[in-house]
This record gives sequence, C-alpha cells and structure tokens, in this order.
Amino acid sequence: MLIRVSIGLVLCMSSFLVLGQGITDSVFHIEGVSIATEQIFVKEQAGMKQTNVDSMVLRNKVSLSLSDLLSENTSVFIKNHGRGALATASFRGTAPSHTQVSWNGITINSPMAGMVDFSLIPVYIIDELNLKHGSASLADRSGGIGGSININNQADWNKKNTLAYMQGIGSYSTFDEFLQVGVGNKKIKSKTRLYHNRSENDYTFVNRGIAIIDPISGNISNPVDTNDHAAYLRYGLLQEIYYRPGSRHLLSLKYWGQYADRTIPKPTTYEGPDNSNLNSQEDRDHRVAADWKYYGDFGKLMLRSGYANKKLDYNQMNRVPGLGLIPAIWSESRQQSLYNTFSYTGGAAGDLSWEGNIDMNHHQVESADSVSGAGYEGKRKEFSAMFAIRKGFKDRVNLNLILRQEWVDGRRAPFIPYFGMDIRLIQGVDLLLKGNIARNYHLPSLNDLYWQPGGNPELLPEEGFTVEGGIAYQEEFSSHLLSMELSLYRSQIENWIIWLPSYKGYWEPRNISSVLSKGIEYNIQVQGFLSEFSYKLSATYAYTSAVNQGDPLIWNDESYGKQLVYVPLHSGNMMVHLGWGNFFFNYQYNAYSERYTTSSNDVTRRDRLYPYFMNDISAGSTFSLKRVDFSLEFKVYNLLNESYHTILYRPMPGRNYQLVFKIQI
Repeated sequence: MLIRVSIGLVLCMSSFLVLGQGITDSVFHIEGVSIATEQIFVKEQAGMKQTNVDSMVLRNKVSLSLSDLLSENTSVFIKNHGRGALATASFRGTAPSHTQVSWNGITINSPMAGMVDFSLIPVYIIDELNLKHGSASLADRSGGIGGSININNQADWNKKNTLAYMQGIGSYSTFDEFLQVGVGNKKIKSKTRLYHNRSENDYTFVNRGIAIIDPISGNISNPVDTNDHAAYLRYGLLQEIYYRPGSRHLLSLKYWGQYADRTIPKPTTYEGPDNSNLNSQEDRDHRVAADWKYYGDFGKLMLRSGYANKKLDYNQMNRVPGLGLIPAIWSESRQQSLYNTFSYTGGAAGDLSWEGNIDMNHHQVESADSVSGAGYEGKRKEFSAMFAIRKGFKDRVNLNLILRQEWVDGRRAPFIPYFGMDIRLIQGVDLLLKGNIARNYHLPSLNDLYWQPGGNPELLPEEGFTVEGGIAYQEEFSSHLLSMELSLYRSQIENWIIWLPSYKGYWEPRNISSVLSKGIEYNIQVQGFLSEFSYKLSATYAYTSAVNQGDPLIWNDESYGKQLVYVPLHSGNMMVHLGWGNFFFNYQYNAYSERYTTSSNDVTRRDRLYPYFMNDISAGSTFSLKRVDFSLEFKVYNLLNESYHTILYRPMPGRNYQLVFKIQI
C-alpha cells in the first residue's frame, strides 16, 4: 500500500504541474537534452506497449550495467545475485528465459540457458534502448512471453570527429574507464568504444543469515560480515563502421568483444573458514552484426547476418587438508550461433503498409565438466517466416495483424497470430485506446533438453495466450510535455518449465505448471521549463500477479494458487532531473514489495524477503574551455543505507559513492 500511495501522489502532483499552461511549439530543448514530441499513433505499433528509454537516462547511467538501468527506470524486475554478480530479468512476472534480448537485431540469449546476464552488458555501449512488453515482442521474434529488450547502435552523421574519455572512481576500490573515438565524413563513419571496469567489491553488511546468541542474556544478534571473494573485472571493445555510398544505401558492420572475470562469494548462511573454497567464472564473448539497407521508392529492403561466440568457464575449488585447493567442479561451455535475416517493408508512408521477413538461425553448443565427466553436445536449426499488414483509417483507427510461423530442426512449431488496434478517441488529440490479442510460445533451452545429468528431451514448448488493453495520452503545454500510459494484461501460460529435485538425486526439468500472469503497468513523464530551471520527471508503477495454477496433485498443495517466487506484487520507480545553468541534480527512487523465496508463500517460515526502498542522488556541473567540454558528477547510491536483498542470502551494498569525470572534444 505504501508503494502505491507514494507513487500515486507523485503522479498526481506531476500531472497538475502542467495543466495551467498554453500550447506552443512541439520541439524545445532542455540543457543537455533535446525534447521532441514522439508519435504515439503509429499503425506499425498498433495495440503494442513499447517503452523507449530516454537518451538522458542512458547518459546518466552510462557507468552502470544494464541490470541497474532496467531495475531503476523500467517495470522489469531484476533478480540480482549481488553487486557485479548474475542478474536476470522477470518481465511481467515471467521466467528469465521469457525475455528475449537483441543487440543490433541479433538475439543474444544463451541457447544453452535461454537467458541473459544483464550484469555483463554495460550501458556505455548502448545508443538506443527499447522494451516491447508482452506480445508486442512478436514484431521482432517469438519466445518473448514476458517481452523483449532491444539494444541498438547508431551513427551520428552530424558530428565529424569526436573524442571522449570518462573516469569513474567509487567505493569498494571500484574503477571505471571509458574511451570513445569517432572519425569520418558524410559517407563513412567509424566509432570505437573501449571500456574497463574492476572492483574489489568488498562491502560490509549485517549478516542476518547467521544468529549469535549471548549465553548470559540470551539476546540474539547478527554479525557484520564482509562480501569477500566477490571481485570482478570486465573490459571490452565495440567497433562500428557505417558506409553510405548513396542516398539509398546504408551498410554497417559492428563488432562487440568482451572479457569478464569474477569470483562468486559464499551465501550468507555459510559459517566455515573463509579459505575453504573458491568459486569463479569467466565469460568471453564475441559478437558481429553486418547490415545492408536499401531505401527504394516503394519500401525498404534489409539483409542482416550475425555471429555470436561465447565461452563460459565455471570452477569450484574446495580446500582439502594437506592437498590445498582441489577442483570439485570444472565446467566449460562453448556456444556458437549464426543469424541471417531478410526483410522487406513497403507502404510505410501511406494508410496501408506491409512487412515480411525470413530468419534462419543455427546454434551449436558443447558443455563438459572435466571433474565429473558429465557433458553434452547439442545443435538447433531455426527457420521463421513472418508477414504483417497494417492499416490506418482517417487518422482515427490503426489495425495491426502479424502472422508468424516457425520450424525448429525441421519440425513445425505452433502458429503465432497477433492482432492489435489503436483508436483515437478525440479527433486531433493524442488520446488513444489500445488493445491486442495474441498467442506466443517459447522453446525449451538446450540445457533443459540435454543437460547431464537431468536434461529432459521430452519437454514441450511453453505456450501463452495474451489479452491486453490500455489507454495512452500525450500533450504539450507551453514549454512542458506530458505523456502517460496505462496498460492491463492477462497471460495464460501452459507447460511452464521448472526444474525440480527428483528421486534420482539430482534436479530435472518438467512441464508441470500452468501460470496465470496478469497485472497493471502505468508510466508517466513530464518535462520542460520552470522559470530558469529545466526539469524532467518520470515514474512507473507495476502490479504483477504471477500465480501457479498447476495440478496440485502433481505439483504441491502448498504452492497451488500462490505467487511465483521472487516476483514482487508491487514495484515502482521515479526519476527527477533538475538543471540550472551549468549545474544539474538527479534523484532516483525505487520501491519493491515483499518477495517469496519458496512456492508455498508461507510467511510463518520466514520464507520471504521484506520490502525495500532505494534512494540515489547525484549532482554535478558541466563547463567548456575553448572547444573542450568537461563534466564532473558526484553520486550517492543507497542514500539511506538500506539493508536489502533481491535474492535470498545474497546481500546488496549499503550506502556507497562514485565520482565521475568526463572530457569531450
């Protein structure tokens, strides 16, 4: 209730702020941010809920990982195993593999685990970020039962040569370095980005997983521990080359390579010696995307090819007296993927448009544990055909029909239709009634099918049926811009895959669950000028009910009808940006209701994580010296020193600081 009340007050106040103003121009500028009215009545997006992350947010979070940006500025809940550790998404209450993630059009979900670790994606490499909620993801690909997250890079043809460097210094011996070099002319552009992040990550926390009882008084206390063996290192390169031989052609080649190394701390319940074992993980990624786009008189033709290679090594070393550290797990995984896309879009400027595309993907994986001898090799071939037709009627109604059919390893997958509609309620006013109905499905990952021991080749695809509706509004008031959207959705997902302990002594995946995911999403954004001050305020709220409806005779009586683990019923965030002259101030607020850690939702067992509220602030200044721009910013994270977890036994840091210096030519 506290979350709903606090966010509701903010939204109400921000709405009243702009109501008394008169209408003027549709484009204006805030210091450091260009603001223009975004079209929301577009037939290609009819019925869809889409979130475009503002460029100002990307700049403000540039030294963070994508997991931080998503949790602080969108309705996606991030399950974070600790600072710098594994971070996965729960989009509309679904599993991590139900969120499809792409980089410049190629999918970067692991074909083995089916998910993405968002802690390994630096915001620094992102130029554009958009989220398609629920069945809107079918415009790009299947499998996004929760939604899709799309990362894109773009050439800036307005700038000839650029040089930028940023240095961040933070708590826990954290150092972030970023360098960007851009050269070129009106025909060819090259942009090179280098980054290096490292941290000892040795923050202290109150360990509530261990209780100390005073033998005299009987009082119970919790010790203060250090997040030992949690250091991380990440460095990478993003190289982009764009070429325009003429006004109708655009060719691009992008390469993203990254190395990451991190040690994994013990859970807070561990009470043994600090040097008894050591867990570590190395990730090496190489991704390439090449595009050719042709803009003709009647439409746009696009050809894309991509390649992704990932090597993941995980090892656990246990200390044996007299022998030292001996490997208990030494797992090596190798993944290779090829992507090819052909797409044609026609009639985009008229009342009737159409789109067709064909995707052909191939995945090959290999996993081996040299200690146990377990492992597997797997392949998957995917072929997908999509056709969409969109129709607008006199600037009052937009219709959007998408038909998608896929084949996996030669076998036809379920047919996927989508139908969406936008209705403009008042002529000339951006007040829209939106809705869609769609089917979706998600394939088991290769680990689900073939992992040794435990993989289940008989698993069925997860299938979902979604109904969604909402209302969107956008208006300009003098030097202010207001936009808001309310969405309601209901998704029934059958054959939900879950890993369960078996009588064989290990875990196995099974199709045992039916899940009903339903909820509300609301977002509002207000920006403009107040006297000499520029401002921007954005806020989101999400009510997410994700309930297990599996057969209680097979699943468990205690879990039937209960909220899925680690999915908060209420969540919300707010960001405030204020600018005055060369000075700026940012405030970030996040709130999450309790999350259950077991399927029974039994609060008497303390099987829950308590609600938490996060507050971050930053302040800084920009100035110029001849042709060189400088910026200095001081950030305080977790301002009120909140003690919290997003995953059981994995504490997050208390109050911490960062100083960021930028220079740009």
